[in-house]
Amino acid sequence: MSAKSSDVPQKLVPLVPHEGSGGPGKHGAEQFGALLPETNRALLRRLAIGQADGRAPSLTGAVIRGGEVAWAGSCGATADATDGGVTDGSAADGSSAGGVDVQYRIGSITKTFVAVLVLRLRDEGLLTLEDPLDKHVPGSATPEVTIAQLLSHSSGLSAEARGPWWERTPGTLRQGPGDLFEGDPRRLPAGRGFHYSNPGYALLGSLIEHLRDGQPWGEVLRREVLEPLGMNRTTLQPQAPHADGWAVHPWADVLLPEPAQDTGLMSPAGQLWSTAEDLGRWAGFLARGDDRVLSATTLSEMRTPAVPPEGAEWSAGFGLGLQLARWNGRLLFGHSGSMPGFLASLWIDAAEDVAGIALANCTSGPAISAIAVDLAGIVAEREPRIPEPWRPLAGPLDEDLLALTGPWYWGANPHVLRLGADRALELSLMSGPGGRSSRFRAEPDGTWTGLDGYFTGERLRIVRTEDGSVSHLDVGTFVFTRGPYEPAEPVPGGVDQGGWRGR
Repeated sequence: MSAKSSDVPQKLVPLVPHEGSGGPGKHGAEQFGALLPETNRALLRRLAIGQADGRAPSLTGAVIRGGEVAWAGSCGATADATDGGVTDGSAADGSSAGGVDVQYRIGSITKTFVAVLVLRLRDEGLLTLEDPLDKHVPGSATPEVTIAQLLSHSSGLSAEARGPWWERTPGTLRQGPGDLFEGDPRRLPAGRGFHYSNPGYALLGSLIEHLRDGQPWGEVLRREVLEPLGMNRTTLQPQAPHADGWAVHPWADVLLPEPAQDTGLMSPAGQLWSTAEDLGRWAGFLARGDDRVLSATTLSEMRTPAVPPEGAEWSAGFGLGLQLARWNGRLLFGHSGSMPGFLASLWIDAAEDVAGIALANCTSGPAISAIAVDLAGIVAEREPRIPEPWRPLAGPLDEDLLALTGPWYWGANPHVLRLGADRALELSLMSGPGGRSSRFRAEPDGTWTGLDGYFTGERLRIVRTEDGSVSHLDVGTFVFTRGPYEPAEPVPGGVDQGGWRGR
């Protein structure tokens, strides 16, 4: 997408930071952080091109770096419109021109919040992801579908609830889970592939309510997630200042108001309203975790592909409630969203520790995900992340674990064991990445659980001899010894007594 400098609209409204926005200063997008002036201009220009080419009444964007708002801006006349047109400045009801505190409807980004609530229930031991939904929500008309399949859109259920179009009609038309479908809800065999399902997330909302003693899922979200993270401008219903939703005529520069229905039972699929600032907090949480809400380990699990991506050189996939993408060689996770009158997108680049957010108050037009990704990419490319400084481990040193570090051999294949924080271990090929390499989390019983790679979910055990000395490492029956096929080592199948020899 390109535009001449003369195409950039003159009405650019840099966001004004306020307490908690992540940067000092009073005026101008450049005040949000220590970005270079040319980076700030490139960000504003990208946002302006997106608004002009997409013909959006308003477009608000933000870049999150290090968990803080590094930049934010808005373009278009205003973030809300009254009296059938776009107005300039503040409205009588207190609505304001675009800003980090102006609410937009975020559509399916809502699903990421629902997924976090479900994973909280899993981590509390109230369910397993392999549980069939009917175990917790009887009468759902989809008894064989598992919770993991609903989270990852691999349930095979229909993409939409039964008519009329749920996004533009009252939620009272669907009173319970049995009202979501008409006839057989299955479109594909469960677990065989990806098929996006909005009513699948309505079922997950019902699951949350059943396991939280009938409390509305939105109330559970507020208490367990939004309040701990300080997201007090993320709500089920709009709160001023908020943007109004519009449809833009495809062949004329005129607007039509869009309805903002309370979608009721379908609300877990796309009901939430939020702001650039709150979504910045959400991006920081999704990237880092917060033990008050969900651990970094579980969030890493959420952004692992849960169904086989399509094609060998896949560009898009899905984890547990999070979309995954490859974009110009970068691995990203996040979600996009749309509802009548609104578009939203949030994408995170974990390697560069940067996220892009884009919010528009129109039903169609702007390439919303491309804008969000480009905002993050501009910062990542122009001002690449500076790695955190190396620091020695904190706390008392476990001398026994330190003694285990260094070379280990699976047969004749050399590996190295490294010690990290919180007694974590990393086993990797000595020659570099690949092979049977994994990171391991320490468990209370003295074993370690694999977090990634070949040994994901497998247990690492330290096997000792009768006198207490270390014999070998057992990792899911793989034996790692201190020497390559040494006769004295407990190598499965034994070692030829002739030992190593030349030709």
